[in-house]
Amino acid sequence: MTDEAPDSLIPYDEIVQEALRAIPGRVLKDIEATGVLPGTHHFYITFKTQAPDVSIPPWLVERFPDEMTIVLQHKFWDLKVGEDIFEVSLTFNQVPAHLVIPFAAIRFFVDPAVNFSLEFQVQDTGDEPEPHDEAENDEPAIPMEDGSNVVTVDFGKKK
Repeated sequence: MTDEAPDSLIPYDEIVQEALRAIPGRVLKDIEATGVLPGTHHFYITFKTQAPDVSIPPWLVERFPDEMTIVLQHKFWDLKVGEDIFEVSLTFNQVPAHLVIPFAAIRFFVDPAVNFSLEFQVQDTGDEPEPHDEAENDEPAIPMEDGSNVVTVDFGKKK
């Protein structure tokens, strides 16, 4: 008898990731429909800048070659949400930029107003980027507190 779990023929990790990715999609779709964030809700969304179908200005890719975090709170517009992707316009140091981000590129979705956080797996491109500065899209960073509403799903790959 072995302590090692058998390989599954059902891709449970992919199914769970797909189901969890529906959460930011639904939340953003509701915001798109109403045009406002309810109450004190706001979002930190971290995504892979080099993931397939991500479209951001070249100067942002240069500054954030691997991941960047955007804040959806006060200064965003043109939010459009599709089934697998969303678009939004923001300012970075008073410079406007339009971003197109597939849900598959998202690493973290955080709503600090209610201490809610999701962490996702994203397929790596294999290239290790250089370290980068934190995003500065016109909002101060608010430290996250640990809480019971944090959901992390990590399915390790066998080596």
